[in-house]
Amino acid sequence: MREPGPPAPGTTVRAAVSRAFNEPMAIEDLTLAPPGPAEVQVAVDACAVCHSDVSYADGLWGGELPAVWGHEAAGRVTAVGPGVDLEPGQPVVVTLIRWCGTCPPCQRGAQVACTSLFALDHRSPLTDASGAPVAHGLRTGAFAEALVVHESQVVPVPATVPAPSAALLACGVLTGVGAVANTAGVEPDRSVVVVGCGGVGLNAVQGARLARARPLIAIDPEPAKRSLAQQLGATHTIDPTHIDVVDEVEAITVGAMADYVLVAVGHGPVIEQSYELVATTGALVIVGMPATGVTTQIDPGIIAARNQRILGSKMGSSIPARDIPALVDDYDAGQLELDTLVSRTFELDDINQAFDEVRRGSTLRNVIVF
Repeated sequence: MREPGPPAPGTTVRAAVSRAFNEPMAIEDLTLAPPGPAEVQVAVDACAVCHSDVSYADGLWGGELPAVWGHEAAGRVTAVGPGVDLEPGQPVVVTLIRWCGTCPPCQRGAQVACTSLFALDHRSPLTDASGAPVAHGLRTGAFAEALVVHESQVVPVPATVPAPSAALLACGVLTGVGAVANTAGVEPDRSVVVVGCGGVGLNAVQGARLARARPLIAIDPEPAKRSLAQQLGATHTIDPTHIDVVDEVEAITVGAMADYVLVAVGHGPVIEQSYELVATTGALVIVGMPATGVTTQIDPGIIAARNQRILGSKMGSSIPARDIPALVDDYDAGQLELDTLVSRTFELDDINQAFDEVRRGSTLRNVIVF
């Protein structure tokens, strides 16, 4: 964590700027506007590299350029706009979930699906040296020394949680655990399969363990990730490159297949095969985000005959103000692992190296620290 503190509002911040898809980011000096009504400025202490950031930087989902990506952040409040009840110096987690509380999805508790537009949806707080706007990537723009977001995106956390670990709560942990607890609603003693043991999948494993699921089967081609899945609670692991996954799950579940199959990778063929693992009356939960245009084929007649469900899970269907404090409680109680999920830390100048490691699949969560 840097000292003595963040830049003042409306001044220059260093940030990683993406000016062309699938090209290295450049470290530039940008101007960060001060927070407006209901907005918060945060000095970023750590921001994890989520695979979504890589997908956007590589142009898989389109988006406006130039942009500053980064949405899995932890830091400290440094300034607030009118109407915000937060104190400077308060440690916080910053998420991409921006919600109004009054639109129909928010009223139903689906804050991740909020339909309202905010001031920051119309104007980015970032501008470059020429005065041109720089997109506020994923509504956060956290690969920068400081950021400005809507107050709904900020959740206070205890100072006792290290910033690199706290950053994981903003997306990877929130999404993985939330997919189990919120989207699927996994009950004790129900069988769970997690497909893909990256940053989100391993937290789905943790969520299933917290839900007391059994058996809990983790599938990944990487031995290190399968080993960590076992440490985090998986009762069985499968290497899909050497074992027929369908046959193995059938054997482990004594022919019943899995009550819940959570797919934490965004590959069409993997999603299609994962459906074959779902039990009668079971659910397929799609957690990983495929590239734009990826489609799959699943027989709807079988879904109807077997009374199965297919569930989408954006950000674990989470309510950050409720779920992040609960995750911190689990961490403090030794029930949720965060620290060992941080693979490496990098300074901002080395962000392209951190991204390349994520592209190669050789890391869980690289974290940029300031």
